[in-house]
Amino acid sequence: QVQLVESGGGLVQAGGSLRLSCAASGRTFGTYDMYWYRQAPGMVREFVASISWRGDGTYYADSVKGRFTISRDNGKSTVYLQMNSLKPEDTGKYYCNAVRFGEDYWGQGTQVTVSS
Repeated sequence: QVQLVESGGGLVQAGGSLRLSCAASGRTFGTYDMYWYRQAPGMVREFVASISWRGDGTYYADSVKGRFTISRDNGKSTVYLQMNSLKPEDTGKYYCNAVRFGEDYWGQGTQVTVSS
């Protein structure tokens, strides 16, 4: 089993930056593909970015492409989401997700609020 703990959220002005972290428990972090999702109030949870277990494949939602960067450090069992040029529409709770062979784990989320 994998436990995920997100951190790094907060309140930031439009145009600012934040770096989210997701720390995982267990020794098998390096075998999981990792995802970031977000959910705004009253909206469905949406995909933001993903990174393959080896870190050699990354994908982004069109809405964040060019502004957000996902990365991982398997030695630290941590995945990151660097968010630049933040917009008010980036506001929401951000969740990390670990997936492997049908296993699916979620963190509790970290709140990001972007003021205009």
